[in-house]
Amino acid sequence: MTPATPRPAAPPKKIRILLVDDHAVIRMGLTTAAGDAPDMEVVAGVETGREAVDAFRRLRPDVVVLDLRLHGMGGIETMQALREEFKDVRILIFSSFAKGEEIFRAMKAGAAGFVLKDMPLERLLEAIRIVHRGEQYMPPEIAMRVGERLLAQLSPREIEILHLLARGRSNKEIAAQLGVVEGTVKIHITNIFSKLGVNDRTQALIEAVKRGIVQID
Repeated sequence: MTPATPRPAAPPKKIRILLVDDHAVIRMGLTTAAGDAPDMEVVAGVETGREAVDAFRRLRPDVVVLDLRLHGMGGIETMQALREEFKDVRILIFSSFAKGEEIFRAMKAGAAGFVLKDMPLERLLEAIRIVHRGEQYMPPEIAMRVGERLLAQLSPREIEILHLLARGRSNKEIAAQLGVVEGTVKIHITNIFSKLGVNDRTQALIEAVKRGIVQID
C-alpha cells in the first residue's frame, strides 16, 4: 500500500495591518514595505480618523499603524474612538512628532508602541510584530522623552498654564481665560517653577520645550 503523501504545511497567517496616515506617499511606501515582508500585509490604508474606525469595523485588522497628526479627528481622538468600540485593538503610533507630552498622551490613551518616521523601516516592522504579540514597543530614545515628561509630574492645569505662558499671556489674562482669580494662577506658576527647577518664566518655557511638555511654533 502506497503511503499517503503528506499535505504541505499551511502558510503562516499574516499580520493584517490598517494604516492610518493623511499622506498618500507614506501609505504607499508602507504598503510596499509590508508587502515585501513575508509575515504581514496592509489590508487598508486610510487618511482620516473616521475612516479608520469604519475600516476597523469592517476588516478587524490585527494592528493599527496610526499617525498622530491627522486632519479633522486627531490621532489621540482616533485612538480613543477605536478603544471605546474595540477594547482589544492594538495600536502602534508612527509619527514625525515625538514631544514628550504627545508621547505620554498617546501611551495613556492606549497606544502599544511608538515609532518615529525617521527611524529605519526595519524598526517599524519589528514594532508591528511586537505589538501583534500583545507586547509594548518603546525604543530607548522615546522612553527617555516620556521619562522626562513624567519626571516633571505637572498637573493638567499646570500644563495648560504653561501653554498659555508660551503664548505670552500675563497672569491676569490666564486667570480670565481659565475663570480663576489671579492669585490661583500665581500659585500654579510657583508650583511649575518648583517642579521644573527654574526661577522665572523664560527658564520654565525653555525647560518645558526641552522636555517636550510644550511646543512653541
